Amino acid sequence: MRYDDILFDLRLFYDRDAALRDRAPKVAWKLEERQQFLNYLLREKKHRFLEVGAGTGQDSHFFQQRGLEVICTDLSPTMVKRCQQKGLTAYAMDFLHLDFPPASFEAIYAINCLLHVPKAAIAGVLNNIRSLLIPDGLFYLGMYGGEDKEGIFHYGRQQEGRFYSYHSTERLTELAQKYFEIVYFKSIDVGVTDRACFQSFILRKQKEA
Repeated sequence: MRYDDILFDLRLFYDRDAALRDRAPKVAWKLEERQQFLNYLLREKKHRFLEVGAGTGQDSHFFQQRGLEVICTDLSPTMVKRCQQKGLTAYAMDFLHLDFPPASFEAIYAINCLLHVPKAAIAGVLNNIRSLLIPDGLFYLGMYGGEDKEGIFHYGRQQEGRFYSYHSTERLTELAQKYFEIVYFKSIDVGVTDRACFQSFILRKQKEA
């Protein structure tokens, strides 16, 4: 599966789903992992923050309310409008076309969005994200996974399937270590058998030697 082949259907799905997602409450373990990343950012005095795949901006709004300088991006223009209505600076961009200069951010946040990136493109996306961080910048990567598979899957109320790409913890760790230093990892059993676990990483862009 090529990255460009999935963008239209994903954009259409999330445009239609924006209102429902904006009303959905956050589960406790997601709030805990979000707070964990904030704790790292505050401790290290990192303020320039980018969320990719921001959805309706609930998390970006949380970080902005706590003093961070936040920009967010999403593939869906409708999601971007929801972000802007919350007072966020937001742009419609996909992962391989994040139109910012290198080293623009001290921190980047991506939760349950990179699971839509095909395996053939994930290395390029991680390298692109790395290029946007300052040396010593932090990257939160959180996504469902636990086993290696990808394709069109149906979940819950979905009438049509969406493309997902899942990684085993071993494979995702290997990928992350090609571009970052792992400073925090937690595997969370979320009780969803077809998505094994949630993999929560805090990663650091190492300074040049």
